[in-house]
Amino acid sequence: MAGRSGRGPFRRVEPEPVIGRDPAAQRSFVVGVVPTRRAEALLILSVHGSKVTDIRVRKDGAVRVRSGRRGPGPERGVNWPSPGPARAGTPPPYDVHVARDLAIDLGTSNTQVFARGRGVILEEPTVIALNTRSHEVLAVGDEAWQLIGRTPGYIVAVRPLREGAITDFDITERTIKLLLRRAGLTMFNRPRVLICVPSAITSVERRAVKEAARRAGASAAHLIEQPMAAAIGAGLDVHEPVGSMVVDVGGGTTETAVISLGGIVAYRAVRCGGFDMDAAIQEYVRQKYGVAISERTGEELKIAIGSALPYEGELRVEVRGREISTGRPRLVILTADEIRFALEEQVDLIVDTVLGCLSDAPPELAQDIIYEGIHLLGGGAKLRGLAERLTRETDVPVHLVPEPIECVVRGAGLCLDSFDSLRPIFAAAES
Repeated sequence: MAGRSGRGPFRRVEPEPVIGRDPAAQRSFVVGVVPTRRAEALLILSVHGSKVTDIRVRKDGAVRVRSGRRGPGPERGVNWPSPGPARAGTPPPYDVHVARDLAIDLGTSNTQVFARGRGVILEEPTVIALNTRSHEVLAVGDEAWQLIGRTPGYIVAVRPLREGAITDFDITERTIKLLLRRAGLTMFNRPRVLICVPSAITSVERRAVKEAARRAGASAAHLIEQPMAAAIGAGLDVHEPVGSMVVDVGGGTTETAVISLGGIVAYRAVRCGGFDMDAAIQEYVRQKYGVAISERTGEELKIAIGSALPYEGELRVEVRGREISTGRPRLVILTADEIRFALEEQVDLIVDTVLGCLSDAPPELAQDIIYEGIHLLGGGAKLRGLAERLTRETDVPVHLVPEPIECVVRGAGLCLDSFDSLRPIFAAAES
């Protein structure tokens, strides 16, 4: 070890791996010696791959984790080792390129995170499980989704977004913070964040989304409208004077937009989406058979036999639920025609929204749409026969994009490569 330096109460040492750590998984490095009243303590950096995970101070054989706090830096008198050429098999103790721009599709149903240069790194349900007595977060994402309908009274699994809008600011902030941590956000990594938001939300809700992202750990937060991100993700040339139309059938809303020259020319939205389809199936089974089924069961029925038009090979499905009159379990058999009848009202709302947006488009752009067609995306777009139903009702060809669920977040991720040049699009979404 080197002698005592003249800067602060720390001695400088060369990076040395701490014995007993797995070199293939996580490595720790001694980067300084802290003199205390009784003995010297070792200042240790833990590195996983190319990311710094935490700082530890080991004193008298004990290790104290200092995660969540600002570690000592050069301005506090610590002489950090030089990032020069590392020894063979020893990675540098930190990575100056660790901060990456992130794009987030904060949807009512699912939240997806796109990292610049890495693609989609996280996709989980927008659900958080809370203990109402202690206000403690028990689970988030897939773990919380598994708890829906299976928890005691004091534990609730809630969705912080409903119908495309934030219903609880504090829960939304905690959800974003936990999801960003899973995406690799640490106190050393504070990236810029681009968030996709519906075009119909108010300016107050837009400010709430940006504030939630900043308080969750982002260095800066920008917004982009979901129809614009969807058009970019679908490969449409949004900056040309050519009309392009996208229909995004999400979990809480259905958005329809006509885009030209980097802006939204016509826009229609209806608060109808996948969750409303699930609720319609639940209500149908309750009204006809007197059996209560869960939200998850309604979604499974929609995926298994739900459709907007008749199709070949229709099946029947057995469903178990609770009989309302007696409270006992009961088995019922549902057909694809029954589920199609239950979804008829929601499908009609989507069709009316698309027709209304087409009627609002200028005649010149309407000609482009007839030639190029309508691009269908979103989780609800995977409903059988929905594209054919829209084609029949509008007399315009409808194309289902290759990856309808990830289309929005991938479009926002493409914007990260031209962050500065696309600032006018972000400013329009934030106004």
